[in-house]
Amino acid sequence: EEVSGAALLALNDRMVQQLVKKIGHQAVLMDLIKKYQQQKSGLESLTYCCETASQKFPEVISGKNLKSFFARYKTLQWTSSYALPDFPYDVKCILAEKKCPDHSMRIRIIEFLQADMTKYLEGSLYPNSQQYNIVVNALLQAYPFLDEDGNGFLLWKRALKDRFKYVRRPIEDDEQVLRNKCKFGHRRGQIRKSSFAENKLDDVQGQVEEEPAHLKDSTMDLHIKWLNQEYMKTQRNWEEVDNRMNATIEIRRKMISDKAPLKHILRLFPFLRCPYQLFREFQLLTQMDVYKKTVEILEIYSENILSLYVVRNNPINIMLQENLKQHTEEDVLKYMKMTAACLLLPEVFGDDSSLFAAVNEEVKAVTPVLEVKNPFNVNSCEFALYIEREELAQLDDCTMALAALVAAFHVFDIPCPKKIHRTLNFLESLVFEVRNPASLP
Repeated sequence: EEVSGAALLALNDRMVQQLVKKIGHQAVLMDLIKKYQQQKSGLESLTYCCETASQKFPEVISGKNLKSFFARYKTLQWTSSYALPDFPYDVKCILAEKKCPDHSMRIRIIEFLQADMTKYLEGSLYPNSQQYNIVVNALLQAYPFLDEDGNGFLLWKRALKDRFKYVRRPIEDDEQVLRNKCKFGHRRGQIRKSSFAENKLDDVQGQVEEEPAHLKDSTMDLHIKWLNQEYMKTQRNWEEVDNRMNATIEIRRKMISDKAPLKHILRLFPFLRCPYQLFREFQLLTQMDVYKKTVEILEIYSENILSLYVVRNNPINIMLQENLKQHTEEDVLKYMKMTAACLLLPEVFGDDSSLFAAVNEEVKAVTPVLEVKNPFNVNSCEFALYIEREELAQLDDCTMALAALVAAFHVFDIPCPKKIHRTLNFLESLVFEVRNPASLP
């Protein structure tokens, strides 16, 4: 119909009725046009601001970070504008009665959430982790009874992700689906071979899983060898490390999603043991700076946590009070309070503290957990992150330790234990800047 950009924005209801047969499709199209008009006006004003800034600070705003700036703006706009869909009548009735839905009703809810997210994503079938979190948090905030025994977040998020996979599976001609299938090497459920790039990635993946030493003359092999050699050096080329980690992220994420053994992944990509690279991987996945957010969380909540009655007689708090008497420096006192607040978080939420941190004792949990020695001794305190009862990384302080713990669950795609869920949910809701973050009890 020769409807181009300018003509699209000029379409009215009558034109859309002639253009599209089904009423539902008409409604979706009109909604998207309105949203695009709003975005266009918002982005035009942003562009003007950025152009003005780039004239004043040319060294700050380059083409590369301007692109990331707009991507970040779009995510923030999506976050601030999201609201739950208007569910069908039968779903509303079940939710109004605060009844836990049966299997078929769960599917109905997930289907509507998936369709609604696709509308917000302007037709995209690939939400990022933050967007899944936003939608599931909105659902549980509106209907708290769906959070079954504190484990509902993970269940609903997994169901929503599975629904998107189900919708994508039969699609063969969508450009984005084909590009992502090629990108991540998916072959199941496809009628034809995808592309040379996809097959090559699958070949490399198969070789890596069989035996890393047998990778010969491949680009991936060269990157992995270089990373392993560089990891052994005391003076490292961090810029090149970043580049090589970027170049290998697709195969690394595929290995993690395919549940390759953690030892195997760390043997190929030893820099994931470095806190900086762990935080960087988290940021690539979520667009969030987990370390910066963790600093803010501890600075804002430390005093509140320590003032709660539930932690008053806790051994950690008693140890803190004894050590506070020995110091007068403001920075040291602040550091000690933040350390105590960090370690007391599971107690505040009634969670199992052994799944969070082992203080002056042996680590027993297989999921990510902190090992902390002499937490209030400025000269001899030690923090380490353990996964599967083996040390992953040494950490400088409680802030870095807490950030690493949160990051590890996401980077290595490890399900959160039910007995520590409330604590992790509180931290993640603040890290991901959800609209209604979890609060202290």
